Amino acid sequence: MSDPAKVRRHAERVRELVASVVRSQIKDPRLGMITITDARITADLRDATVFYTVLGDSVAQADTAAALESAKGMLRSTVGKALGLRHSPTLAFVLDDVQDQVKHIDDLLAAARNADAEVQRLAAQAKYAGEAQPYRVDDDIDEADETDEADEATDVGDTPRGGETR
Repeated sequence: MSDPAKVRRHAERVRELVASVVRSQIKDPRLGMITITDARITADLRDATVFYTVLGDSVAQADTAAALESAKGMLRSTVGKALGLRHSPTLAFVLDDVQDQVKHIDDLLAAARNADAEVQRLAAQAKYAGEAQPYRVDDDIDEADETDEADEATDVGDTPRGGETR
């Protein structure tokens, strides 16, 4: 196979070449506002995948895909000559839907923020079902022990000397 650094350099060069040819040489009216975002090439340098985005709706995306498909031969010959490889890599164009994914993630984050704000609002208005502190604290235990000892002292004085209770 090939050196990974060499593959990366060729992929970057393919991206630059396709972008410049699309900008300057393709005169297809179906071609919309296109941006070449990335290119990847296989380790054997035979197949290249070019990722692109299109500004517009699905009709503009479909028209741009058709324009790229019809210009694929010219793009492949230009890339093959510029790279100087024995075999010109085949080109496959893939619509890069990063913007849609970003919008989806932003929508999810906004929904999570709204849910957190709602939970905070409900928590601020919440009241305890019982006492604020339902568990015994050490101070309460000490006070209870003191009152029990005082009660025991009064109980001792009430009992007769024989130990009998009334």
